[in-house]
Amino acid sequence: MDDLGLRDLLITTIVFGSIPLIFKKPYIGILMWCWLGYMSPHRLSFGFAYTMPFAAIIAGVTMVSLVLHKDQRQSIPYQNIVILWVFFIIWTGITTYLAFYPTSAWIIYKKFFKIIAMTLVMLMLIIDKDKLNKLIWAIVLSLGFFGVKGGVFTILKGGSSIVWGPPGSFVEGNNELALALLMIIPLANYLRVISKNKWIKLGFLGAMVLIGVSAIGSQSRGAFLAAGAMIFYFWTKSDKKVVSGLALLIVAGNIYAFMPQSWHNRMDTIATYEQDGSAMGRINAWWEAYNVANDRFFGAGFNHYSVETFALYAPNPEDVHAAHSIYFQVLGGHGWVGFAVYMMFCILSLRLSKKLTKKTKGIEELAWASLLSKMVYVSLIAYAVGGAFLSLAYFDLPYHLMAILILTNLIVDRALKEPIESKIKIGKRVKEELMPESENLGKGLTNKVTYSKY
Repeated sequence: MDDLGLRDLLITTIVFGSIPLIFKKPYIGILMWCWLGYMSPHRLSFGFAYTMPFAAIIAGVTMVSLVLHKDQRQSIPYQNIVILWVFFIIWTGITTYLAFYPTSAWIIYKKFFKIIAMTLVMLMLIIDKDKLNKLIWAIVLSLGFFGVKGGVFTILKGGSSIVWGPPGSFVEGNNELALALLMIIPLANYLRVISKNKWIKLGFLGAMVLIGVSAIGSQSRGAFLAAGAMIFYFWTKSDKKVVSGLALLIVAGNIYAFMPQSWHNRMDTIATYEQDGSAMGRINAWWEAYNVANDRFFGAGFNHYSVETFALYAPNPEDVHAAHSIYFQVLGGHGWVGFAVYMMFCILSLRLSKKLTKKTKGIEELAWASLLSKMVYVSLIAYAVGGAFLSLAYFDLPYHLMAILILTNLIVDRALKEPIESKIKIGKRVKEELMPESENLGKGLTNKVTYSKY
């Protein structure tokens, strides 16, 4: 068997070998689902594993294990973000039924439905800090594989190498992969900070640099703007703005000087977008989406871009483009109601991050949660900026980032309640121990002693 055939065998062995573990510990199914979804390892093979429905198999096994292990799950939190997700998936189901092209819209809807469904399962199975950190590890390593590889290639090729994601995935294109890579850099930084092993810390530091080089070297203008937004946010939150500002200028200057002329030419089109055919095509698609939403209450459904729809709604009917924007992608596909719901759970996620940071401020035991909430906030900022130029409204990662915030909030709330609950238990125990004496001294003294212990 050649090396290419060994890839198929190795991937298949890992997937099927994980099934007994998932039946024992269902949360492992979520880790495997993320690995298969983000890295798509089977797409790196060239044989029978390439088309195997590994994700469906792992999802099915995870669901069965979820039912079997009631002691290893929690209820889905009735949080406003979760409620809006459920409403959004129902609403997009309606828009799919009423879509311009129901057949193609149904294909995307099924994929999006599975993402939301498994994200809800994630909320049930990731029940503590240890499992949450393992989830973040799975996401960072799966996407970071492409970032580290891409960073090395970019450096070796003098900035002219463009890295592509796994075929058939949301991040197959260089632009989409670049944004996803930027979004995991803050998560990698979180893992770096909480790690106690110095070699792991150094490894993450090097990986973050390579991932950043890969994202910038992709020649994605959206990723370039997203990187700028992330850097600016980090600088505003820095305690040493002068030192950090100089360091950022030095790094940015070196990257600017290292990149080839083709990269400079592409980035220059940001300021002269009127002369760029690709940019004007996107604006034409944005107008199409805006006009569709004004004309159709339920929008035109998933994947409605065609000669027919552009002839009806676009300023330039001959320039047919996908929206290349999460905002106009949702607006044209699902109308103003769908757009409003989408924006609400995105904004509420940013607010939840801020609330978490405030809630954990000054509490040493919850410093990890404070850091994580800040890092997820940066990732969502990158998504909000870079997503304005990419069609990634139904990509797994932003929903998983929101889920991480929800899970962190649950874990923090439980931690904050523990001292109160322990005091109540101590109070009850003291009352029971003093009860014989209290019968002689009177109830008033008993109550006084008991309450003083709270």
